[in-house]
Amino acid sequence: MKLKLFILTLFISTLTFAQNKGTIAGVLTDKDSNNETLPFANVLLKGTPINTTTDIDGKYSLKAPAGNYVIQFSFIGYETIEVAVTLKSDETITMSKALGSSSYKLDDVVIKAAPTNRQKETALLLDQKNAVEIKQSIGTQELARKGVSDVATAVTKTTGITKQEGSGNIFVRGLGDRYNSTTMNGLPIPSNDPEKKNLNLEIFSTDIVEYISIDKVYNGKIYGDFAGGNVDIVSKDYKGDGFLKIDVGTKVNTNAIAESDFKLQSGINNFGFTKKDIPTNALTQYNYSSLKMKDYTPIASSFGISGGKSFNVGSEGKLSFFATASFGNDFSSKSDGTAKASVNGNGIANKNFEKYSELKYETNTTGMANIGYKINNNNKVSFNTLYINTSTQSKEEYYGYIVDIANDGNGLIRRFNYEKNSLWINQILGDHKIGDRSKLNWGISYNIIDGSMPDRVQNIFRNEATGYQLSSISAPDNHRYFQKLKEDELAANASYDYKFNEDAAGDFKGKFTFGYNGRIKSRGFQATQFNLKANNGYTNTIVDPNNLDLFYNQDNFNNEYFNIATFRGNSQVFNALDPQTYSGDQIVHGAFFNTEYKFDKLTAILGLRGEQISQKVNWYTQLGGIGNDKLEKTAFLPSVIMKYELNDKQNLRLGASKTYTLPQFKERALFVYEEVLQVKVGNPFLYESDDYNLDIKWEMFPKSDELISVTAFGKYILNPMNEVTISSSSNDISFINTGDYGYVAGGEIEYRKQLFNIDSENAKKLSAGINASYLYSNQELNTEKVNSETNYQVDFTNKTSKFTGASDLLLNADLTFFNEWNKANSNLTTTLAYSYFSDRVNAIGTNGKGDLVDKAFGSLDFIAKSKLTEKLGLGLVVKNILDPSINRVQENATGDVNVLSYKKGMNLSLSLNYQF
Repeated sequence: MKLKLFILTLFISTLTFAQNKGTIAGVLTDKDSNNETLPFANVLLKGTPINTTTDIDGKYSLKAPAGNYVIQFSFIGYETIEVAVTLKSDETITMSKALGSSSYKLDDVVIKAAPTNRQKETALLLDQKNAVEIKQSIGTQELARKGVSDVATAVTKTTGITKQEGSGNIFVRGLGDRYNSTTMNGLPIPSNDPEKKNLNLEIFSTDIVEYISIDKVYNGKIYGDFAGGNVDIVSKDYKGDGFLKIDVGTKVNTNAIAESDFKLQSGINNFGFTKKDIPTNALTQYNYSSLKMKDYTPIASSFGISGGKSFNVGSEGKLSFFATASFGNDFSSKSDGTAKASVNGNGIANKNFEKYSELKYETNTTGMANIGYKINNNNKVSFNTLYINTSTQSKEEYYGYIVDIANDGNGLIRRFNYEKNSLWINQILGDHKIGDRSKLNWGISYNIIDGSMPDRVQNIFRNEATGYQLSSISAPDNHRYFQKLKEDELAANASYDYKFNEDAAGDFKGKFTFGYNGRIKSRGFQATQFNLKANNGYTNTIVDPNNLDLFYNQDNFNNEYFNIATFRGNSQVFNALDPQTYSGDQIVHGAFFNTEYKFDKLTAILGLRGEQISQKVNWYTQLGGIGNDKLEKTAFLPSVIMKYELNDKQNLRLGASKTYTLPQFKERALFVYEEVLQVKVGNPFLYESDDYNLDIKWEMFPKSDELISVTAFGKYILNPMNEVTISSSSNDISFINTGDYGYVAGGEIEYRKQLFNIDSENAKKLSAGINASYLYSNQELNTEKVNSETNYQVDFTNKTSKFTGASDLLLNADLTFFNEWNKANSNLTTTLAYSYFSDRVNAIGTNGKGDLVDKAFGSLDFIAKSKLTEKLGLGLVVKNILDPSINRVQENATGDVNVLSYKKGMNLSLSLNYQF
């Protein structure tokens, strides 16, 4: 009886308690970002266990008994707001607030709080989950954890992307440079390499990056020259309180530090700003710079300073400043190297080097400034300017057999090279909210790239019993080469969103987006090579390879020991001092219209883009004299993207589109570029490819920092382009539409998991991540097509081939432990990261020769980042711990021939930072 009475009393009390409850509901928004909604913010009634978080639309709702409370709104990186509230029984109070950002330190990296704080891994996963488009992103939190310092390495940490060894060129799902594109804040940026479409992403330090977004599925807002992926570098946009941070670091490469004689050409300063021009009277006097070498101590260093400050302007406005400047250098060495060139189908090489080495010194100077002005809650404009100056100074040496020059294996080829590139990017961006339904975004950019290879030097020797002799078999054996590239580009983007079909809850189910993209690009390129050939009677002169100034000097030139001639020799048609040149002009105008609509759990975007493309190339070279060619194309590019929400943690996505791929300026100009191991020549008959793309993806987000995803994809490419060895006396490589079709199919998987999390005053977390990609690629190789469409002759060894750069298997894995102590004022993050790619085709075989294939290898890195105190941080990074041999083979029918092999050594770096 007492038990029944107790239960009845408890039931009545509970019922009365429930009936006396009220509700507080509302929406939280970001004050600094045009009042965009703020997902996963915290809402709690102080002094009670009653709390909740906002949903993906920034909405919240909580129930509490009638009474007086203080409700608190908070979010990491934002101000905390507290409001007193009196709640009555059965009453619903609507309370919406806008939170402003504040300075927030995470792992010693000062970050700005974007609407979803996109530098954080959890925020980027949330953004990926909510977006209709299929995309991946990587932010500075993850980059710091994995010890990544440049954008090229950063993108390889995402699924299905690798970097070409020895360069900053990336391959997305097996598709190389020509199939990808690069933007900064949605606006295109130029390339610093005349052979490449995309900028070398290694020159972009992650110090300037907010996050990096990779679109592997096409949508109509992107330029149609797309098949692999688009990498968008989103620059930092600081909004918090003032800060000033200083970084210093040092770095060594085990190969470089082991060199007993690290020498490079003298006359070039250590900061990478040396400018060289063709000397006056270059054919009639010897005014060239010295060939003496200077010693380096191969210990690298770096220094950086960054700061930001925000000021309130009126009741709603804010003016924000962010600036960063840094300088870093790097020493590297390739050791235990061998190399072969011009290897035939029987494995016999015209050049067989038993020893190959390369010493390299690189610099990077970066300066960036951002000014953001939030006029009011609905309007914001910002200005970005970025200047990057990079330089690379190297010495390559090849010892061994050179046909007709050193038949006894006693040859030496030495090449000094110095490259300097300056990039200046200027952008103005606008973001305007027009009422509840409309939004306008726009951007204008003007970019300049100034690249030069001033005074590349090559010398070929033969080591006889009496000493070294300079080769005089061919005039270009010994030369000085000068190259300049200048490109400027004006680009503009604009898009307008209009929402429609508002439901009872105030949400809009549909959205129209229409806009324009345009770019006008102009490139000028020129090169002059001065060949220095010993005259008869002096061809057997003994020289000192380490002091060639004793032979190449004004006195010996006056005494006719050697002569100087250009590419054009003694031609009567052209002035011998006239450089070889090509120029290119490209104009693209594009308009798009997208319709997005949400059908309950299904959201679809139907898009149509139209583009008018004009690409004109003019040349004045030794091969083609004066010539020009023009490519024009009108493209209509449909696309569809669909997202089906299986539940609140799982999505199913589909993307399908048509795109195209343009050839590059230099690929279509009749221009020759000579390297030690290969010669490349342009093809005026090269034309664009058309691409058809399909993606299907399933993803699940078990927790805010966890992800499981599986993707299947396919691409069908008409008239694919490849680098191919053509029939010529020097086995030149050209750029060819090699067949009528090619296709790529594959799958990707990604898994991020928090293994354990001790959430206490001193937190401990262990997390792991893995992503893998498998793909199959195949393309037709059609000899008759090439021979009929071009002036070149080829004879493909095989009827089909993989796409160049395509690895069957790509793998990235990492394990991270986070330990916090001293009441969260100190912490240590340690990460072990591993990456692997399988064999991939470097160049397609012809004339009985097999394909050139880069062999598989893996790389293991260790990264430790510590916050010693609230202001002081320390970092240790050890890269390439396994130090595998890098090998390239030619897969002949008679067996593989190793044509290139070397080791890079380990890199160890130590960094220290202090924030005021």
